[in-house]
Amino acid sequence: MKHNSPYSAAITGGGYLYEETNILLPLLMSEDSDALLKKEKLENNLLKINRQTSRERAIFEIKRRYNAVQKTFWEDYLSMEQTAQKIALFFVILKTYKICFDFQINVTRNKWQSISHSVSIDDLLMEFNEIGARDEFVDSWTDNTRKKIASTYLSILRKVGMLDEENVLHPVKDTDETMAYYIRIGEQWFLDACLLQPFEINEIKKAV
Repeated sequence: MKHNSPYSAAITGGGYLYEETNILLPLLMSEDSDALLKKEKLENNLLKINRQTSRERAIFEIKRRYNAVQKTFWEDYLSMEQTAQKIALFFVILKTYKICFDFQINVTRNKWQSISHSVSIDDLLMEFNEIGARDEFVDSWTDNTRKKIASTYLSILRKVGMLDEENVLHPVKDTDETMAYYIRIGEQWFLDACLLQPFEINEIKKAV
């Protein structure tokens, strides 16, 4: 059942992982990637995550994200400023985990376009019901798993600056040049996912 579903609960294996991604990126981009990652799992020289199981999960998820986009993306990522990198990592997360993509497009974006401009765990649990009605694997997840995934997703929104402590939503945007990058690589949908207005997206297109 799991293999027939595009969904995964793996996002709970690490969360946002910005600093950890930057630490591991040189290893992932190396020709000796597998050997270097194996060494890090055992020796913990870089990540400084004490529990080996937690360290292994973080490495596994960062590698999953690394493989979700082209290597050229990561080459571009290395030249970005910190704010642009944090937005870029959010893009990668949405590309890697379909559950996060669905939350962003079907819940967060819709809530932003409504009067409330806020999103909560309850909103995400309702989306789980919608997904579970058409996906047996998601339908089999426990309430605890669903809440953990929802909480992790909201934490990511806070890390990227899209959600404040009152659960009020805010658009995520850097310079027009930074945001135009996603149009150049054929991923204009991401600007909409960042809660930008159509007129803002049109302005950004001028920077392409």
